[in-house]
Amino acid sequence: MKCNSNTDITLLKGNEAIAHAAIRNGYDGFFGYPITPQSEILETLAVEKPWETTGMVVLQSESELASINMIYAGGASGKCVFTSSSSPGIALMQEGIAYMAACEIPGLIVSVQRGGPGLGTIQPSQSDYFQAVYGGGNGDYHVIVLAPCNVQEMADMVGLAKELMFRWRTPVMILSDGAIGQMMEKCILPKFTPRRTDEEIKQQCPWATNGLGLKKREHRIMTSLELDPHLMEERNIQMHKKYDQIQQEEVRYEEYQTEDADIILVSYGLAARVCMGAMEELRHEGIKVGLLRPITLWPFPEERLSELAEQKKQMLVVEMNEGQMVQDVRRSVQGKCPVAFYGRSGGMLASPDEIISTVRNL
Repeated sequence: MKCNSNTDITLLKGNEAIAHAAIRNGYDGFFGYPITPQSEILETLAVEKPWETTGMVVLQSESELASINMIYAGGASGKCVFTSSSSPGIALMQEGIAYMAACEIPGLIVSVQRGGPGLGTIQPSQSDYFQAVYGGGNGDYHVIVLAPCNVQEMADMVGLAKELMFRWRTPVMILSDGAIGQMMEKCILPKFTPRRTDEEIKQQCPWATNGLGLKKREHRIMTSLELDPHLMEERNIQMHKKYDQIQQEEVRYEEYQTEDADIILVSYGLAARVCMGAMEELRHEGIKVGLLRPITLWPFPEERLSELAEQKKQMLVVEMNEGQMVQDVRRSVQGKCPVAFYGRSGGMLASPDEIISTVRNL
């Protein structure tokens, strides 16, 4: 579906919304490799041909390994670049993501999850929570992880990711799933923002290896290698000071009817949408249920969950996996109230009736 440049409201798949939002937010480049269920991102960019309008580069790389290294290079030069893939493809990118985190290189990785482990299935899943939040690369690092629950948020988070990646000089991941990527909903697209000029990049990214003014300044080198352990430890300490600040300033979540609730559902992404329907039905039955939906999976809303745990009788974590985010919820709650879990995996999605039945039996 080709969007007219003057059209702000349209009907789009989640994957299509990502592509359109990237063009409109002034991204400089996309480097990616096709894999179901996210291939529409690359396909939409190919249809839109932004290289003819905004000058955005769109390149199908030879592999996911190539993609993440292209993102490394583009981000190191101060450009706003992104890639996308699905679960096995994101696994292949882990080394490059760790390198980007170590060098404090901005860049966006869109992960449209499918069921696993291994090649798994092409059906939607949330089984890559650990991969995104705790990282599959080596070392002590984090990336900011955003979790959309609808097509509109898929589009909105592309702009938010651009803001966060340059504010904190860090990779940012949008952790979606195949259902949100494929479902079609009304979407309000952002207005066009022009790409930054070379002079603007030079001013805004004084750290960038952009080759500008080499005769007037020292050489800049982006590398994660440091053979002196004292210097490597100092780099880790400085990175974690930044992570502490991100945890203080960038936690995002939404609450629904938690004020009078006895039971709190905790869920994100597509599973949170299912929880909303279950919550409404349970309230009709007189069972006071609320919902907390983390929007940032890292940083995680630990403090708010801890506060709620002191006031509520029970929490139920609902995920499309065998139990991953529930570990972070239990760590946050620290035994202040019971935390139960309900999940489906392998590409299966819990129904509202299953969640309702689980709540009734708590």
